[in-house]
Amino acid sequence: MSYADQRETKTSSISLKAILWGILPLILLIAIIGTIAKVGTGIESEPAAPIEVVNVEKITLNDDGIQVKVLNSGPEAITIAQVVVDGAFWNAEFSPSDTLQRFERGTIHIPYPWVQGDPHEIKLITSNGLIFTGEVAAAAATPTPTGKLFAQYALIGFYVGVIPVGLGLLWYPFLRRFSVKGMHVILSLTIGLLFFLVIDTFEEGFEMAAAAPGVFQGTGLVWFGALLSCLFLIAVDQSNDRKLSSRTLEGSRVSRKIATGIGLHNFGEGLAIGSAFAVGEAALGTFLIIGFTLHNITEGVGIAAPLLKERPSWKTFVTLALIAGGPAIIGTWAGGFIFNDTLAALFFGIGAGAILQVIYVISKMMLKESEKRSLSPVSWLNFGGLSAGILIMYITALMVKF
Repeated sequence: MSYADQRETKTSSISLKAILWGILPLILLIAIIGTIAKVGTGIESEPAAPIEVVNVEKITLNDDGIQVKVLNSGPEAITIAQVVVDGAFWNAEFSPSDTLQRFERGTIHIPYPWVQGDPHEIKLITSNGLIFTGEVAAAAATPTPTGKLFAQYALIGFYVGVIPVGLGLLWYPFLRRFSVKGMHVILSLTIGLLFFLVIDTFEEGFEMAAAAPGVFQGTGLVWFGALLSCLFLIAVDQSNDRKLSSRTLEGSRVSRKIATGIGLHNFGEGLAIGSAFAVGEAALGTFLIIGFTLHNITEGVGIAAPLLKERPSWKTFVTLALIAGGPAIIGTWAGGFIFNDTLAALFFGIGAGAILQVIYVISKMMLKESEKRSLSPVSWLNFGGLSAGILIMYITALMVKF
């Protein structure tokens, strides 16, 4: 056998040993876990109380009574023994069964004559005596998915998302009259707008996380979604930077990024509006429509800012308005028909991460331009623009929050 063959054989042998050493700890770990699961720890003790968790995910009101969708997010199977509505025991039908395995969902059909506009309280009592509660603040028939309702929700999302963003983009010809310093003030204003949006998106995400089943760790989903989406978009952006070096393309790309981040935020606004109508709070839904419409006009300014050195066509503005405002339509559908607190928390986290990445890109672009023109990136004018952006969003948000 030649020296080369001996060396190749030795290399193959070493590689095989390396693989075996890599697999061995995993095999031993599986063996240890299997042994603990089968034999136990040897410590025997009875829990002070049974560990049961029933999450009321959605309450639907219709002509047949009340339907309650629940999730068993506890560690063991649970049996719902009794149903109490407004302090009285009621018969109920369970689908698929009154016993739910871990992570199993079920629907409880209660033939209760609910009253329009009245509050109702549903209590679920398990076989171990634990009580879980769901509430209806003001009873109203849950909208049934129809083509007409689908179209109405789409129109609401169009009013809230696409139209106000498009109106904000109409400021583009006025913004083009600014000097380089003026453009930096507008970009600082954009950062202020986005900074407020990212804080608002995190807050909305944490609210959804608090309402989600604890086993899914909703708060962690918000943070993980934000971190991973931000880093992913930065990686994509750096990859594109190697292929595209044109400053003209840079402005268009940044505008699309801003529109995408704002679109993810507007999806959340659509969720709020759709869920308000779904639970019968039409007055709240109408109030949110008016507030969000006023709130979103300023977003068009932020989208237009990176385009001030370009001459985009009207098709570009239409596309940007659809990217930023269109998700509000999808959010309204999701909130009205298939709302889920856990997925909403994750989505808000992804949206916050996308907006953070946009802030990073705009700041990087401003620093590069300032260095090239020997300008101060943190001038009093830029600080004023940043503060004005936050203040504008704060004032318009008051129309929604209060």
